[in-house]
Amino acid sequence: MDSEIEAAQPWVDEASPTFVTLIDRNHQLSSLYNMVNVPQAVWIDEDGKIVRPTESGGSIDILREFDMEIMGFKPEAMERAAAAKATYTGAVKDWAINGKESPYAFDPDAARDHVETMTDDMAMAHTKFQLGQYLLQNGREDEANEVFSDCRELHPYSWNIFRQTSEKMDTGIAAGEAFWGKVMSLGDKEYYKAVDMPGMS
Repeated sequence: MDSEIEAAQPWVDEASPTFVTLIDRNHQLSSLYNMVNVPQAVWIDEDGKIVRPTESGGSIDILREFDMEIMGFKPEAMERAAAAKATYTGAVKDWAINGKESPYAFDPDAARDHVETMTDDMAMAHTKFQLGQYLLQNGREDEANEVFSDCRELHPYSWNIFRQTSEKMDTGIAAGEAFWGKVMSLGDKEYYKAVDMPGMS
């Protein structure tokens, strides 16, 4: 998901994927699946049924352990993050091989229980984001920014909306002072919601 294809291009080039890469400029996936951050994943089986609804795709909540002095994470945090990523990747592989027999695939009732309800305010934020994108793409930046401000207020914990509508760094990522201030003010609230899977903590 990125409003600007040019901003996403270097990351795609670096990954050199062998598959088609789609850039969701209008965050249609966010709107449909209530995604609030990246990376997030939805597991959909060959019958089109969701067996794991939206969750952090292999990431754990270590962002507040970012060390501003070294501008990075300490080795112990990196090790925990790498172990969680390996756990999640292993679970995806197990599901691909074993399908419904995989212990990581939810049954329909469990999958429904893991769906986070989208409130009216959240839905309105996603709708207004579409309007803001339209205004921005048609040279009406001031109007777009007013709409984006409304989006951030309506859905304050959508990091996707926040980062797409906030000031960007040279890298094209909104990870400046405003971002870190918002992260550090979370208190007990998670940046990445815990994944219901052993080893993902």
